[in-house]
Amino acid sequence: MCGITGYWTRGGGTGIAPDSTITRMADALVHRGPDDGRVWADGAAGIHLGFRRLAIIDLSAAGAQPMHSASGRYVLCYNGEIYNFEALRTELSAGGRNWRGHSDTEVMLAGFDTWGVERTLGRLVGMFAIALWDATERTLLLARDRLGKKPLYWSLVGGTLLFGSELRALRVHPSFRGDLNRDALALYLRHGCYPAPHTVYRGVQQLQPGHLLRLNAMGELRLDPYWQLANVVADGKLRPFTGSDSEVVDALDGVLGQAVRERMVADVPLGAFLSGGYDSSVVVALMQRTSSRPVRTFSIGFHEAGYDEAQHARAVAAHLGTDHTELYVTAAEALAVIPQLPDIYDEPFADASQIPTYLVSQMARQHVTVALSGDGGDEVFAGYNRYGQAARFEQMAGRVPRAVRAMAAAGIRSVPPWAWDRAAGVLPPHIRPKQTGDKLHKLAGVMAETGDGFYHRLISQWNEVDAAMPGAREPMTAACDPAVAALVPGFVERMQYRDTLTYLPDDILTKVDRASMAASLEARAPLLDQRVVEFAWTLPLHFKLRGAETKWILRQLLYRHVPRALVDRPKMGFGVPIDSWLRGPLRAWAEELLSERHLRASGQFAPAPVRQRWAEHLAGSHNWQYALWPVLMFEAWMERYRAG
Repeated sequence: MCGITGYWTRGGGTGIAPDSTITRMADALVHRGPDDGRVWADGAAGIHLGFRRLAIIDLSAAGAQPMHSASGRYVLCYNGEIYNFEALRTELSAGGRNWRGHSDTEVMLAGFDTWGVERTLGRLVGMFAIALWDATERTLLLARDRLGKKPLYWSLVGGTLLFGSELRALRVHPSFRGDLNRDALALYLRHGCYPAPHTVYRGVQQLQPGHLLRLNAMGELRLDPYWQLANVVADGKLRPFTGSDSEVVDALDGVLGQAVRERMVADVPLGAFLSGGYDSSVVVALMQRTSSRPVRTFSIGFHEAGYDEAQHARAVAAHLGTDHTELYVTAAEALAVIPQLPDIYDEPFADASQIPTYLVSQMARQHVTVALSGDGGDEVFAGYNRYGQAARFEQMAGRVPRAVRAMAAAGIRSVPPWAWDRAAGVLPPHIRPKQTGDKLHKLAGVMAETGDGFYHRLISQWNEVDAAMPGAREPMTAACDPAVAALVPGFVERMQYRDTLTYLPDDILTKVDRASMAASLEARAPLLDQRVVEFAWTLPLHFKLRGAETKWILRQLLYRHVPRALVDRPKMGFGVPIDSWLRGPLRAWAEELLSERHLRASGQFAPAPVRQRWAEHLAGSHNWQYALWPVLMFEAWMERYRAG
C-alpha cells in the first residue's frame, strides 16, 4: 500500500536524473507511504516516476520501488497488494527464476517479463494501481484493479501526461490545469461523489476500474478494459449454481475462506474492522478460524442513540475470542474531523460516514498497519435495504396503478418526518428502523416511479439537480444507462450491477481508501476478491435475497460461527447524526458556507433552492442532510483550495 505518481513529456530531455518536480509530487503523498520515498527518471525518454512506501511485504530495501525487472525492460511503481503472489512465485520459480527479495512487486515484474503485461494482469488477485514503464517499447502503461479498490488519476496536458494516486500530486506539476468541471459537479451533487472517469477538474480523469491505459512515444493514448463486470454477469448466467442450500454455503466458505487467508499475509501487524454486522463479522470469523492466536479487532462507538454499533461488535468479538479494542467518540471529537475533510479526501466527497471511517482507521493504526474490512458484501450479496424494497416495489407496481401509488405517496409526505419518528417510537428498539420518517419520505418519492426510475431516485442525494445547477449537463453513467437493462434483465440484479460499477468504487472504496491512507493504514476487502464476485454472479437471486432477508448466503455462513441472536437486527449503516449536528454545533459553520454571499462567490450552485432546503432543515420540517452535505463539502473544499 503506497502512493504513486509521475509524468511523461513528449520529446524527453537531455539529463537522466530525476528533477525536483517529481520529488515534490511524490512527497505530496507522504501520508500514503511514510516509510520511504524514492524517485526514478529517464530524462531522455521524458519519463519520471515517484513513489512513497508503506512497507507491508518484504520490509527490506529489496522491496523498494520504483523497481526494475530482471530483464531491465520494465520499471514499476504500484500501489496495492497482490494476494496470490506466493502461488505465482512458485510457478515462476519452476521456470528457473531467481529472486532478490520476497516482495509481491518483484513477482509482478517477473510475470510481466515472462507472460507479458495483459496476461499477467489477468492472473493477479489483488488491489492495485500500476504505473509501468516499458523501456523497449518506450511506452507508459497505467492499470487499475478490477473493482476500483485503488485510485489512479491522470491528465494529458499538451505534450505532458500527469498521473498519481491522488489529485494533490498532479497539482504540484507546473503543467496542471485546475479548471472546475461543472458538468461533473452536477453528478457529484446527485451522488455525493465523482463517478469515474469524471473528477472535479476538467481534463483530469480517474482511470476506470479494470482498465489499462497505454501511452506511446508519439503521445498517442489507447484505453482498453482488461476485465469487465458485464462479462462476469454473462458467464454467470451461462453456468448458474445448481446445488442445494448447504452446498452453496460450502462453496462460499471455500472461496471466501481462501480470500481471507491470502489477505492475512503481511510482515507487519494485522487486524480487522468489526462493526458487528454480517459482512465484517463473517470476515473476522474466518480470520479467527485461520489464526492460531486472537485476531486484533477494532470498532468505534457513539453515545448518540441509533448510531452506536459498538455494543454489537463487542458481543461478536467476545463470542469469537478476538483481541478487541473499541473507542467511544464524543461529538466534539467527531466534529473536529470535519475541517480536515477537504485535505483527507482531496476533492469534494460527501458520504458522511467518511467521519467514523477516518476515526476507526486512525485508532486501528495505533496498533496495526493492515486491517481487513467487510466492504463489498452489500453489492456482491444483495445486502442493501433498497434491494428488498425493489423486489416489493416490482410486485406492487404490477398490481397497483401508478395513480393510486401517487396518492399513497402524497399521504405519506403529508405527515412530517419527525411525526413518523414519534409514531415509530412505539416499536421495540430491536426492530425500530433508524430515521423512520426520512426513509418513509424517501420511499414516497419513488412510489410513483416505474422501472429504473425507482433506482435512480433512491440513489440521488439531490433529485432536482437542474434547479440547483442551471445550465449544467450531467454526463451519462452506468447508474442511468438504459443499455444495462438488456444485459441484466432482473430488476434487483440490475441494481446490484449498477452499484458495483458506480457506488462501490466511487463512494464506498473511495471513502475507505482516503480515510485509511490518511492514517497510513492499509485496508483489505476479502469480499471483493474477484473470485468471490465471480462466484456470486453464478448464484440465482434466491441464494442472496429471500423475502425480506438480504444476503441470505452470507448470513448462513456466518451462522456457522456466530449465533443468530448476536447479529440479526435492522441494518444500521455506519454514520453520524449529521442532521442534528447541522441544527446544533455545526449550524454556524454551515450557515456561513450556505449563505447567499458564499454561494454566489463560489458561483456553482443557485442560492435559492439551497437556501430553501437549509431553512426547512433548520425548522425541522424536513431532514435535508443528504442534499446539504454535498453542497457543504464542495464549498469547504473550494474554500480550502482557493486559499491554498
